[in-house]
Amino acid sequence: MDIALLIVGVLVALFVISTVLRSVRIVPQARARNVERLGRYSRTLQPGLNFVIPYIDRVRTTIDLREQVVSFKPQPVITEDNLVVEIDTVLYFQVTDPRAAAYEIASYLQAVEQLTVTTLRNVVGSMDLERTLTSRDTINSQLRGVLDDATGKWGIRVNRVEIKAIDPPKTIKDAMEKQMRAERDKRAAILNAEGQRQSQILTAEGDKQAAVLRAEGSRTARILEAEGQARAIDQVFQAVHRNDPDPKLLAYQYLQALPQLAQGPGNTVWVIPSEVTSALANVSRAFTEALPKSPATRDPETAEELATQAAADAAQAAEAAAEAVANAAETDRQVR
Repeated sequence: MDIALLIVGVLVALFVISTVLRSVRIVPQARARNVERLGRYSRTLQPGLNFVIPYIDRVRTTIDLREQVVSFKPQPVITEDNLVVEIDTVLYFQVTDPRAAAYEIASYLQAVEQLTVTTLRNVVGSMDLERTLTSRDTINSQLRGVLDDATGKWGIRVNRVEIKAIDPPKTIKDAMEKQMRAERDKRAAILNAEGQRQSQILTAEGDKQAAVLRAEGSRTARILEAEGQARAIDQVFQAVHRNDPDPKLLAYQYLQALPQLAQGPGNTVWVIPSEVTSALANVSRAFTEALPKSPATRDPETAEELATQAAADAAQAAEAAAEAVANAAETDRQVR
């Protein structure tokens, strides 16, 4: 009898403990659990310590209220120009109403995946391949708008939809690579041509500037040379007029220039001007008469030395002139 009472007491204690444990529910932060009372929705347990009626209330599985990330496998989509592309999408969503997520749809995750696929096919089906590859933001915004409207009654908020990859067929990839290679070659050829053109322009500009500088230098040199010659002529002219030369000195200078006229290699015929005789007469008369009292002959000793030197130069000039006359006559005779 005592053993039976002991067993009954143990069973009652176990039942009480089990009842107490079943009446207490601890929900973690950012989680939620729905409570069904006699098979009907009663309430949603909030994070923290909660009490339920054991054996009457049934607590459903925990629902995560944090933002979730789901990556769907690549889906084949046909574009407007009848090309099949593989599109991989990533969905960011969050459960805002645990009751609707549990009772409005059987599996909200599967529903979101299928809705994403169908919406993606509708959006991409109205675009060609080039626009599909360059309009990811447009596709993302359209997908997010459609999914957010459709999933609102399920207690789900779609925060973001991203396209991870768009893979066209291999043949299209090869064609795109060839096109890009051709574009790069074209840009390289254009840049090379532009570089050569710029180089030629710069070279031409440099040659032009160099030619201008050379011309300016030559002009400056000629101007300076002409100015120097003008100054030399002016000084000679001033010296000649300052010393007051007479015809005898000019005749002497004329005789000194005669040998130089006969030294040319092409002078086969030498015409003796009529002034040679008068020039010789003037020279002879100049050295037989007394020198004039010019500024150059005021010193007797200096005048005598100059007269001696002038006589020697006159004699040498006369000999050269006679030799030139003889050579010219000989040449004339050989030519005839």
